[in-house]
Formats: sequence, structure tokens, C-alpha cells
Amino acid sequence: MQFELAAGAAAAPAQRPPAWGAVCALALGAFVLIASEFMPVSLLTPIAAELGITEGQAGQAIAISGAFALITSLLFPRLAGRIDRKRLLLGLTLLMMVSGALVALAPNYAVFMAGRALVGVVIGGFWSMSAAIAMRLVPGRLVGRALAILNGGNALATVVAAPAGSYLGAVVGWRGAFFCVVPLAAVALAWQLVSLPRLEATHGGAPAKPSRLLRRPEVRCGMAAVGLFFMGQFALFTYLRPFLERVTRVDVAMLSFMLLLIGVAGLVGTTVIGALLRKGLYRVLAGIPALMAAIALALLGAGSSLPATAILLAGWGLVATAAPVGWWMWLSRTLPQDAEAGGGLMVAVIQLAIMLGAMVGGVLFDAGGYRAAFGAGAVLLLAAAVLALRAGRASQAAHAA
Repeated sequence: MQFELAAGAAAAPAQRPPAWGAVCALALGAFVLIASEFMPVSLLTPIAAELGITEGQAGQAIAISGAFALITSLLFPRLAGRIDRKRLLLGLTLLMMVSGALVALAPNYAVFMAGRALVGVVIGGFWSMSAAIAMRLVPGRLVGRALAILNGGNALATVVAAPAGSYLGAVVGWRGAFFCVVPLAAVALAWQLVSLPRLEATHGGAPAKPSRLLRRPEVRCGMAAVGLFFMGQFALFTYLRPFLERVTRVDVAMLSFMLLLIGVAGLVGTTVIGALLRKGLYRVLAGIPALMAAIALALLGAGSSLPATAILLAGWGLVATAAPVGWWMWLSRTLPQDAEAGGGLMVAVIQLAIMLGAMVGGVLFDAGGYRAAFGAGAVLLLAAAVLALRAGRASQAAHAA
């Protein structure tokens, strides 16, 4: 995966040897965090059964983590202040351990949601500074490789988190599955402690305010497209397990296989999307949600067929996992001088979208079943495709002016 860096990005001095151990420690932290964030997707049914709630309510575990991640990402720069970034990262990793233990031991729904809120705080704080930390750990010429390793932890988690959660849920229960996060986070904490150097807060020029960035039409359209894309994706994906169990009628072993299939297809998509983006960025950004909308609608008619559902979900994983690569490339081209401010804005938009998608999908799933949730997801994805095309036209107009 290739990353384009904004001019003037802060990186480690050229004479400093690259701290690859510290970069890999960050990647492990990203892996554990993404696994924690999306593990409820594969465990909705047993969580709902034991806590005495609906599957829609259980799905709000994704929504509440997104809400707290959104708040944290917006407040983090001011709250972090001059605190050494190594200490902040260690504190967030420790908080991730507390969250996993709290969720695993939750006696009721309120405590369960409190644990999920804590992981949201970790998500917002970690992603607000992880890329900047990785850029400070290696010389400038190696920053792209460092960011690729960091995001490798993200990609790997999307492959194994859902199927592993489903399998562990069947073997040791959903509480045991969540508790597995704790020792993994402890390993990440120890590795970060020994490998990360001191990372004092850097002070450059004042970053651009989100309100100023949003005055540009191409930024407004692009951010709206990003939000609708993730909202539509999670209105469907959050409730995939109950759909597969009730409509496709899979058992736990087949459910784990289907989720693994989505993840493996996603790795393939992430590998090949770079060449497509170089040929036509906005065509890809619009084509991906349009294809996902078509898959969502096809699932409504073919969901009872196991082979058809497997093929459709493989296609979903192929494009859905690769889509963020395209949007980060869009950001680097659209805001080359304000990549940090734009990145923070996009993280906030994505977290808000995940929260709203899981929330709306849950309400619709409880009220009208999977058809309502999947249909709404398709509509949102189509709207994202339209706005991506508008962002492309706005970008062309801005460059022509």
C-alpha cells in the first residue's frame, strides 16, 4: 500500500536509525484495537441472548464505541497538549485492557456498554496520533513503509477478527472471546514500553480549522461521500450474523468461514486497488459503493442460497475493505498542505458514520427485519456514489479555476 505524504510532514531526522520494532508495536496495537472494535459483529446473537436484549440493542455496542471515538478525536489535540506521546499511547493501551475486561465481566447491558464506550475513547485517541507517531519513528524516505506496516495491523484484523470472534464465541463463549483482547493488549503494551522512544509533543503552525476546510466544495462533497459510505456499510455489516443464521441458515463453523471469506477477499482488494486508483480515482470511489449497494440488494433476493451468499459476501469484502485506501489517497491529493487537519476531520466523519449506521441499522432491523436494514444500507451507499462523482467534478472545477 502506497501513501502520499503532505509537504512538510514531520518525520524522524534522517540520521536517526529506523525504529522498526516500535512501528511493529504500533501495528500490533492497531490490530488489537480493530479486533476489539468490530468483535461484536460476530457475537450479536449470544450477547443478546445472555444479556436479555434484542440483537439491535446489542448492535449499539458498535454505535457507542463510534460515538466516543468521535468525541475523543475532536477533543484529543487540545486534551493531549504537551504530554509525551509515548505516555499517551501506553495509557490508551492500558485503557483498552480495562475495556476488554469490563465487557467480558459485564453483569448487565449498562456495564457492557460502558466497556464499549471506553474502547471508543481508545479508538479516537489512537488513530488521532498513530500515523504521526509512525512518521517520527523512521527517516522521511521510509515513512511510507512505516505507515504501510501500521495499516497492515488494521488489514489483518479485518481478516481474523470476525471469524475468530465467532469461533471463540462457540468454544469459550462471547465473554471469553472479548477477554482474549486483554492478554493481546498486554503484549502490545509491553512491546510499546520497551521499543518506543520518548515522543515529546511537537509544535508547528496552527492547523487549519475543519470549518475552513469545509468551505471548499470538493472537500464538502468528499467528506459527505465518506460519511454516507461508512454509514451504509455498517447499517448492513453490523447485522450480518443474524442474517446469515436466520436467512442463509448457517451453523457456527460456516459462519466463521463466511466471515473469513470476507476478510481474505478484503486483503486481495487492498492489494490490487492501487493500480485502479492510479487510472481513475473518482471512478473507483464512486464504483465501490455502487457495487456494494447492488450486493446489498442482491442479498435480499439470494440470501437463502448459501453459494450465492458466499459469492456476494466475497465481493463485498473485496471492495469494502479496499475503499478506505482510495479515500486516504483522495485526502492526500485534495488537501496536500492540510493533511493532518483533513485527516482528523475524516476520522471524526468516519466514526460518526459508523455510529449512525449501526444505530439506524439496529432500529430498522428490530422494526422491519434484515430487509429494512439492508435496503437502507443500499440507499446510503448509492448516495455515497453520487456524492463521490460530485466531489470529482468539484475537484476538476477547483483545479481549472
